[in-house]
Amino acid sequence: MNRRAFVTGLGAILAAPLVAEAQPRRIGFLSSNSASLAQHLVNAFRQGLLELGYVDGQNIRIEYRFADGKFEPLPALAAELVGLNVDVIVAGASNAVFAARVLPQQSPS
Repeated sequence: MNRRAFVTGLGAILAAPLVAEAQPRRIGFLSSNSASLAQHLVNAFRQGLLELGYVDGQNIRIEYRFADGKFEPLPALAAELVGLNVDVIVAGASNAVFAARVLPQQSPS
């Protein structure tokens, strides 16, 4: 899947109506890398969202979590994002995706 198709799909998720919610949508960004190593991915992600009209701090809020090249903290970081009630978690590396996927299902609050 290319970046444009992914960001377009994410845009569709963000555009889905919620019950008259005044707060911006929240995105969790989960990376197995350090913040500095993932910076080029963060920049591309933010640029793709910007092209769709989404600006962090204005109409969306992005919560970043980085595992600094280690697998062990990924499940806890993913759980932390779920605890923040993000609308979607973006995870590029397969180990980060796995960490987010194995979280127990939570009922909507």
